[in-house]
Amino acid sequence: MKIFLVLAFVFVTGCVASKAPEQIKIRNLQKGRTTEDTSFVYTLPYVAGTSHLVVQGYYSSFSHKNRIALDFKMKKGTKISAARGGIVVRTKEENNLGGLNRKYRQYANYIVIEHADGTRAGYWHLQQNGVLVNVGDTVKQGQVIGLSGKTGYSAFPHLHFLVWGTHNGRWQNLPTRFMTPNGPKYLRPLRRYRHRK
Repeated sequence: MKIFLVLAFVFVTGCVASKAPEQIKIRNLQKGRTTEDTSFVYTLPYVAGTSHLVVQGYYSSFSHKNRIALDFKMKKGTKISAARGGIVVRTKEENNLGGLNRKYRQYANYIVIEHADGTRAGYWHLQQNGVLVNVGDTVKQGQVIGLSGKTGYSAFPHLHFLVWGTHNGRWQNLPTRFMTPNGPKYLRPLRRYRHRK
């Protein structure tokens, strides 16, 4: 029993010590240990009155080990809305391939929106012909922009959402707060979040 406890302690402390500083910062924000109110508050990227499960969060172990991104489980054809207003800078919608193999990564359909502060949001795995906006369009927060799907590297239909910006001339992913019925929150995996009306 003592050997088991020692091994468990080494494993747990080893995992904690091996986390990147950014990962620790994000975990503390998610759990409310650290608070800050300077970041933009996004709306959930689906229509008001609906809720979806976050199946992977920031640094989740399946395919987000080194990624600050969120996966919302949703059926194919679910309406995706802009989490923040901006200008559409990139889209892809011609693909109809997807699966749980990295060879499908190149076939993901997506929308990228640039915000007023220069950050960008990406909406990935949209269905074929599921992009409802054009490059150059100005979109408003909450506007329906696309339809969810399972294109690209994807085990099941979902929306992969991420935000990135520049820091010292380099692009990097950014954690984002969302408005929930309980106020602004950093979302956590395996929880459902309702888009308040």
